[in-house]
Amino acid sequence: MRISRDKVNKLAHVIADTLAETDEAEFLEDRNTIRQEARKILEQLFAEEVKIDAAARQKITSQQRIILEGTQEWDILYRKYYNDEVKRLGI
Repeated sequence: MRISRDKVNKLAHVIADTLAETDEAEFLEDRNTIRQEARKILEQLFAEEVKIDAAARQKITSQQRIILEGTQEWDILYRKYYNDEVKRLGI
């Protein structure tokens, strides 16, 4: 799933604001640096998710017979292959 840059920035703002409000977290850097780092991490995670999705879809399309997207069998295989890729990457 693609998420717009604005939504990623909004999530990063929410993360930085939430961390600033908690007593358990203490900033060693300014809030903007924390927000930028959160945005960078979120973008990396979303990029990994795109790769995982593509790998799972590729495994389904490489089956000997055609499995139509939206069928129960496709959904089961997609979840299985998606989870396998997540485990393989250690996410």
